[in-house]
Amino acid sequence: MEIVQAVLALIAACIGFALIARRLNLPYAIILVLGGMVLAFIPGLPSVTLDPQIALAFFLPPLLQGSAWRTDWRAFRTNLRPILLLAIGAVLFSAACVAVVAKLLIPDLPWAAAVALGAIVAPPDAVAAAAVLSRLPMPRRLVTVLEGESLVNDATALVLYRFAIAAVAVGGISFGEAAGSFVLVAIGGMVVGWLFGWLADHAFRRLRDPLLEISASFVACFGSFLAADAIGLSGVIAVVTTGLMLGQLQHRSLSPASRLSAQAVWAFVEFVLTSLIFILAGLQLRAILERLGERGVLELAVLAVAVSVALIGSRFLWVFPTALVPGALPGPDGRRAPVSHMVVVSWCGMRGVVSLAAALALPLDFPERDLMVFLAFCAILATLVLQGTTLEWVIRRLGVAEKRVAGMPPTEAQARRHVARASLAEVEQRAEDILEGAVARDLLAEYREKARVFHGVADGGGHAELEARMRIRLAALRAGRAALLDQHRDGAFNDMMLTSLEQEMDLEELRILRLLGATPAA
Repeated sequence: MEIVQAVLALIAACIGFALIARRLNLPYAIILVLGGMVLAFIPGLPSVTLDPQIALAFFLPPLLQGSAWRTDWRAFRTNLRPILLLAIGAVLFSAACVAVVAKLLIPDLPWAAAVALGAIVAPPDAVAAAAVLSRLPMPRRLVTVLEGESLVNDATALVLYRFAIAAVAVGGISFGEAAGSFVLVAIGGMVVGWLFGWLADHAFRRLRDPLLEISASFVACFGSFLAADAIGLSGVIAVVTTGLMLGQLQHRSLSPASRLSAQAVWAFVEFVLTSLIFILAGLQLRAILERLGERGVLELAVLAVAVSVALIGSRFLWVFPTALVPGALPGPDGRRAPVSHMVVVSWCGMRGVVSLAAALALPLDFPERDLMVFLAFCAILATLVLQGTTLEWVIRRLGVAEKRVAGMPPTEAQARRHVARASLAEVEQRAEDILEGAVARDLLAEYREKARVFHGVADGGGHAELEARMRIRLAALRAGRAALLDQHRDGAFNDMMLTSLEQEMDLEELRILRLLGATPAA
């Protein structure tokens, strides 16, 4: 029962810290780490130790697949060059810089262990930046590059991390062997991920039940990671590949109910796992500091600052020269990126859950393990606090944030016009049918009116009319829900009927709110 109580207490603490982060308008990762540190130093609380195997195998697969599932594959593929330059080049360069600094300051540290530290802290985390980027109308291509980088850079860093740990175990490994193995485990991981994605897609087509389909998505998630890892391939690349496949195939394989349910379930799982890994890292700090007691406070502070500065500075040293290469970092209208974009990309270097999980997953007998975890924790904390709290200011100060477009985005308006036209054409065709014609003719006015409204919006007008229509529909819907609850309270029908009708109303309200969210006065 103690483990159940501990998990429930941690989740409750995560909810409280997330509310504080929302009130302070900060990325909640910052508050979770700081909150975990505060809890760790409360007298009487037990020390927390996380099994290194659980840190990677339990936390990483669903977090990586969730990010891959939401990825815009078409935009990802279009911006593949800048994404790979950051996700592979910047990660390897940052890892090398951190390794050199760590080796210079800690001469007794094996090179392989220094590289492992670099690999742990090298990959930036989009989750940490998402809270800021989502509040600002950033250039879409810039956001795509940053999100795409965070999807691939974890694989690069963790493959390097794996080789570094193996090198520590066997006493060394040749560069040529490591490079060849890198390609092999990466390609092999893609194959395993594709296989599990294909199996999951075929399972979805046969299960036809939201609960079973969502369960199958989790089986595919952990199955691809564990299967690839078991045969010596990259589990990270495997689960990312599976997530990318399922994200594209869900539109034709999953039912509407399954897609809606999957979004809710996966969002919940990502929140809980991300929150737990951040707060668990903070809770372990006290025990780590106690074991590092022989090192003075000044020495630990110098090491932490040096590693953090090397980590932040190395991204600038990589981004600015490579951004000068045509196509390396696309700017407005495909031109070379302005300096302001280079600064923002360089400053979007907050480290997060993957780095935490990798640090906690170091073997217990790893050289200077406690120091490695401490330095990784400090680097993550430094980037979260320094960059996470100032990123929005930097974006606004440099003028990178675009002006919000009033009304519905043109591409969405065009898409809705096509949908309205196709729907109207189907109803008009059915109006000629002998059996269904009378009913279809009654519906023609409704569909013609909808097509007319979205035609006007797509041509640049009609936003005010659309907003007025949606607000009236929303008011009518809420009045209907209130009447429904009154009837239920009077015993007119049972809870099952209430749930069924309320679900229809909830889905309709979500649709209306989505449309109102695209209008200026929403």
